[in-house]
Amino acid sequence: METQMSRIHQTTYNAIFQHPVVRNLQWHDVRSMLNALTDETQEHNGNLRFTRNGETLTVHPSKHKDLSDIHELMQIRHFLEHSAVPAQPIITEGVHLLVVIDHREARIYKTELHGSVPERIVPYDPDGSHRHLHNVDDDANGQRQPELKPFYEAIARCLRRATPTLSGAKKILIFGSSTGSSSAMDYLLADLKEHHPDIAQQVIGTVVVNEQHMSEDQLLAQARTFYATTEH
Repeated sequence: METQMSRIHQTTYNAIFQHPVVRNLQWHDVRSMLNALTDETQEHNGNLRFTRNGETLTVHPSKHKDLSDIHELMQIRHFLEHSAVPAQPIITEGVHLLVVIDHREARIYKTELHGSVPERIVPYDPDGSHRHLHNVDDDANGQRQPELKPFYEAIARCLRRATPTLSGAKKILIFGSSTGSSSAMDYLLADLKEHHPDIAQQVIGTVVVNEQHMSEDQLLAQARTFYATTEH
């Protein structure tokens, strides 16, 4: 079994939970992703059995390149949900944080807690009038205006105070919806590296997700899986 999910595995994982259902998933991508998270056994009749955290999924390998059987796709989705790493309070090992960010909002979760309620941070305009920012594009030429510094400073403050004094090390995982010049996730990481290097060192991964098509439970389950596969 592989020790962690690659970017391709994470993309496949997200696609399985996408709504509406994705109909062009490649079977070899799905199998590779499952191998990153589970133990695989091939049975005498050709079926594949995947096991994780006491849960078992048995599938018959697709004869086609794509996974076109919706019923089988839903079985895989339910297996991933039910076999997700249980959320348990972690004290001696530290705090595991998840930041879900776009240009309109950041949500910060403690992933090891059941029913984690996020702290939400919304950007404001730079004159300090505390009006919510609804559009960060320049209407004149379609280019993005410089990101609002107070937004990222507020996130950094929240991340800094998220670790109780005696709770041990803190680790941070960031989910965003894109990369490059349009990515709030990349802006945040660059800002942390420049102005808060101690916090930046605690970031163990950045992952592109389609968070508009994922529930909070699915986001947290994927974060816990990421932590579990990178720590063991």
